[in-house]
Amino acid sequence: MGCANVPPETGELGTRAALGREGMRRMGRASVITVPAFASARSGVRHFFGTRAHAEQLRLGTGAPIRVPGVSAPWILSVKQVHGTEALVVDRPLTDADRFDGGWDALVTDQPGTMVAVRTADCVPVLVHDACRRVVAAIHAGWRGAVAGIVPKTLMLMQTRFGAELGQLHVSIGPSAGVCCYEVDEPVLNEVRKRFTWGETVLRDHRQGKARLDLKALIRRQVQDCGIGGGQVTSVNVCTICHEELFFSYRREGKVIGTMVSAIGLSATQ
Repeated sequence: MGCANVPPETGELGTRAALGREGMRRMGRASVITVPAFASARSGVRHFFGTRAHAEQLRLGTGAPIRVPGVSAPWILSVKQVHGTEALVVDRPLTDADRFDGGWDALVTDQPGTMVAVRTADCVPVLVHDACRRVVAAIHAGWRGAVAGIVPKTLMLMQTRFGAELGQLHVSIGPSAGVCCYEVDEPVLNEVRKRFTWGETVLRDHRQGKARLDLKALIRRQVQDCGIGGGQVTSVNVCTICHEELFFSYRREGKVIGTMVSAIGLSATQ
């Protein structure tokens, strides 16, 4: 199956960034994807959604921060991901000696010069920024974490720990398995239906105990339910399963042969 070319639109659930053939050609020449909501130099934030080529160049490990020379946010940190709902808070400057040996599926920081990163290969990378309180988050949301509430839980953590105002947050949902390709079975469907009264709205093409799950739409709905307006939510409407030349995909390849890296951080200087 292929990705649908959805025209750019602003609806009640957020703004979608869609890519036609020309857009895909331009993306194929780039190693990372950025979104306008975070890209302004005045935002004081640096971010990217990575591709397979970028991940191969970056060679990011887990649990230990690495230095990235020549950028305004010189540290980047990724941790072990466990498909849960816990977040690691980084509220002090990082050092070469730091090690983070636990498992988390979101990272939150208010430290300038530190980029927090997640790794995905069909799961959804979600980046969040509060320009007023100057705090950012990177979230890894597979179906288990998304259904269990990793995204709203992280947003609430940003509010309680750093005073973020949910109505001021900007959220971007990155490349992931699309509804065009992401078929799930009865145990997953049951969890979606049990957790959400609106669960059927994110399911498509039911047949023989299976259906296709629109994981991006599920996350957009959760974000909306937290009080974040549609104009503050963007989505990169690209399927990782469809585009082998751009992305790793667990579903397509049958195993993890690599992961994309997506990250966000406050600039060290403004």
